[in-house]
Amino acid sequence: MENLVLTATEQTFDAMTQGASKPVIVDFWAPWCQPCLRVSPVLDALAQDRPEALQVAKVNVDEEPGLARRFNVQGIPTILRFDGGKETRRVVGALPKATMLSQLGLDA
Repeated sequence: MENLVLTATEQTFDAMTQGASKPVIVDFWAPWCQPCLRVSPVLDALAQDRPEALQVAKVNVDEEPGLARRFNVQGIPTILRFDGGKETRRVVGALPKATMLSQLGLDA
């Protein structure tokens, strides 16, 4: 199965979010964060189920602390939705799937 989730870095973030013609969901996470690991499969499935409707990207806060500071990420997981390059929604914490999707404006 093709991996449709991109890895965002300081070098790629702006082009990835500002140049997108569809919403971009960005997951700020870390490999040691258990709640992040619970959210990850939900976002992976979202990328697989809706590749024409949105893009999913991940930012490892340990590897990209500048991006975490730039977006004032104080707890992980933090999931941001970007529309037209601008942050439009923010979810902090490992919420139930339906709640998270609703708060991101992605109701099924």
